[in-house]
Formats: sequence, C-alpha cells, structure tokens
Amino acid sequence: MVVEAGMETSQSIEVCTPPADRGGPSAPEAGCDLVTVPTRQGLEAVDILRRGAGDAVGPVLHDDGGDTLGFVVPPGTAAAWDVPGSTCTETDGRGLRLNPEPPVEGSDWLLPPGEADLATDPAVLRAALGEAARLIEAADNCR
Repeated sequence: MVVEAGMETSQSIEVCTPPADRGGPSAPEAGCDLVTVPTRQGLEAVDILRRGAGDAVGPVLHDDGGDTLGFVVPPGTAAAWDVPGSTCTETDGRGLRLNPEPPVEGSDWLLPPGEADLATDPAVLRAALGEAARLIEAADNCR
C-alpha cells in the first residue's frame, strides 16, 4: 500500500522494505506502518522519547512541504491507531528502502535508519504524543 495522505508530499511514498531487499539489519518481516503528525507535536514527541530510558524512537521522516513528521512503527499499528491529530497508514511491508537517502523529494530523515531503532513502540509513541500535545497547549496558553 502506498502512503499518500500521511506525509502530504507531492509524491506518494511507501514505507518499509522487507530486510531481504535492503541488505541491512533485520526489520519486521511484514514491514511497518507510518504514524504522521504535525511537525511541532512530532518534534516535541521526539524530544520526549529521546529523554526516556533507552532508544525508544525509531526512524522519523520530516516532510518540509507538508509540515509533518512520520514515525516508523511496527506493522499492524494502523488497525488500532486512534490518536487525535495524527494518522497511521498501513504499508503491507512494501515500500521505500530504509536507508540514509531521503525517500521523497522535499523530505529528509530527522532520525535516519541506522541511527535509531527499527521502529518506535506504538504505546510509547502514543504516550509521548499525548505529553507533547499537553506541553504545546500549556505553552500556547501562556502567550
């Protein structure tokens, strides 16, 4: 399945090629899904995740044109994803190669594959996005 709505790019992208096609470290056999959020909330969530214990954040894609961040998450996440202000797109294991090259013109890896875990845990991401939304709301209310 092609990810089109999530990253708001002029081109469609697909996420997560099976490891046999990449020649790199192993990844989930069935591919992965992509959680897309507004850049501001996503950057806050990345900070929260990186301050947490261990390496809690996987590859993150930044789309300049759509002003969004995309978090690579395990396959099957889209079926139960219900976080307001975000979308989760199923990829069925087909798509872009998780390598350091940006997958779509106008986008770049904020956290490239190889410098991050293979996928962000959806429960951990859900909590970080919730905390990020609360921090943003508090900051906006102080203006």
